Amino acid sequence: MTNTITGRDAFLRVLSDEGVVKMFGNPGTTELPIMHALSSAPEMGYVLALQEAIVIAMADGYARASGKLVSCNVHVAPGLGNAIGSIYTSFMSGTPMIVTAGQQEQGHGLTEPLLYAPLVPIAQPVVKWATEVNRIEDLPRILRRAAKVATTAPTGPVFISLPGDILNNEAAIDLGAATRVDTAVRPSDDALEHLARRLLTAKNLVIVAGPEIASADAFAEAAALAETLGAPVLHQTVGYGAHFPSEHPAYIGALNRDQKRVRQILSEYDLMFCVGSDVLKMSVWSEVEPLPETTKVAMLGLRDWEMGKNFPAEMALRADVKETLKALVPLLKKLGGDALAAKAKANLTALASRNWSAQRAQRLKALPKPVTGEPLPGEWVMAELTERLPKNAIIVEEGLTTATTLPNYFAYRDRNSFFGNVSGGIGWGIAAAVGVAIAEPKRRVVAVIGDGSAMYSIQALWSAANLKLPMTFLICNNGGYQILKNRLKLFHGNDTPIGMDFVDPPIDATKIAQGFGVAAERVDTAEGFSAALHKSLATSTGPTLIEVMVKKAG
Repeated sequence: MTNTITGRDAFLRVLSDEGVVKMFGNPGTTELPIMHALSSAPEMGYVLALQEAIVIAMADGYARASGKLVSCNVHVAPGLGNAIGSIYTSFMSGTPMIVTAGQQEQGHGLTEPLLYAPLVPIAQPVVKWATEVNRIEDLPRILRRAAKVATTAPTGPVFISLPGDILNNEAAIDLGAATRVDTAVRPSDDALEHLARRLLTAKNLVIVAGPEIASADAFAEAAALAETLGAPVLHQTVGYGAHFPSEHPAYIGALNRDQKRVRQILSEYDLMFCVGSDVLKMSVWSEVEPLPETTKVAMLGLRDWEMGKNFPAEMALRADVKETLKALVPLLKKLGGDALAAKAKANLTALASRNWSAQRAQRLKALPKPVTGEPLPGEWVMAELTERLPKNAIIVEEGLTTATTLPNYFAYRDRNSFFGNVSGGIGWGIAAAVGVAIAEPKRRVVAVIGDGSAMYSIQALWSAANLKLPMTFLICNNGGYQILKNRLKLFHGNDTPIGMDFVDPPIDATKIAQGFGVAAERVDTAEGFSAALHKSLATSTGPTLIEVMVKKAG
């Protein structure tokens, strides 16, 4: 047994021992015990956000960029309710996160006081595990279990309800010790050889790259796989991260969520090898299946729920991407010999005219210049942005319509080059970018955000200003929910949208940003944008915001 300790101090001590160095939060009365304890625990590095959804999104960005377990503390039932959308996004992205909320004292909840509701059922659908602490002696054990569950693949958020009496009481309790489950495992020798031979017998193989290449830090191994096989590489349909080096000669671009188009692309191949990826995740319904009957599937990764979920897999290996590829590539070379090396070299030479780098050069050459007096084309803005960024820049993107062409111009050079929204629930990006900037202080972070998305969590600008983060927010203003207008016209033939415009009155993101202490300016010309971007990228004393007026993309 340890010496007598309060629940609140035990809470912080165990988190620290589990490797948590950042707690993101927005406090309320039921969280005051933790805030009191934080006064004597500066090592926890508390980060204040101005609303609970922003708390979680900032922590999500931080955890995804740092690879560290993160703590989030939100306020009782309404605060947890505010946070649910962002927790859902973290659940979809598999972010290792311990979410806590203060709860009314045990027994007091029976009287149904103001703000009370059972918290565990609220959180349960969007976390790996949810529980409430009922005895102070159980607090360390629950925290240790939560950290283990959150960090074990498939990783994800967990939730703990913390009654006030648990936090304020004292007891002599055992603080326990951390447990981590090692999931960096490779398949059996037989399974590995079976996979290798199947890949070698494919007539036309394509590799689909997914997030586990990034989370496993397997950029080099994935590149070696593509080089060894001479196989083209496609990014998975939902591009919420940097999953393969864009400038690699085998990389030919990203799949999208147009089922007809994806089916057409994949019809060229008889085997699709999904490396740590989702399998053709789509959004809107289509009568056309994206996977041709002639294209078979092989899968590698740790998220076994994705394997065979919608499309049967000939082979599905539940294993770590990095460790498996480290063993698979030498085996392929051994089995394939000189014939494979010659074939791979010829294939990569044939891809040179249509790989990502070639496509980018062709697009830049054909890109029309902006017309004076008109809003700027989104594609031109994306191209100009990527041309001027430092090579180690990080982009966090939630541009929806304006930024659709961004992956055509921005090169993914490492696993932290790019972060996108995995869930489709908007409002994540502007807050997540703040978390990424905290995790990556030596790299320039640029948030590319639509005007509609920005309004969901614009308060995140205050946290960036408060922390004096040298980052750039690029708000692309097309005056409304353009993606909905486009789909209303496409799906229903309706070109007179209702409730999708920000025109009466128009939104001025520049003035809003200034109100949060962020230097900001609005631009509507090519020259103005280039000058503002240059100025922003040269600013190192705090965040800056550029509001660029862009065309309404149809």
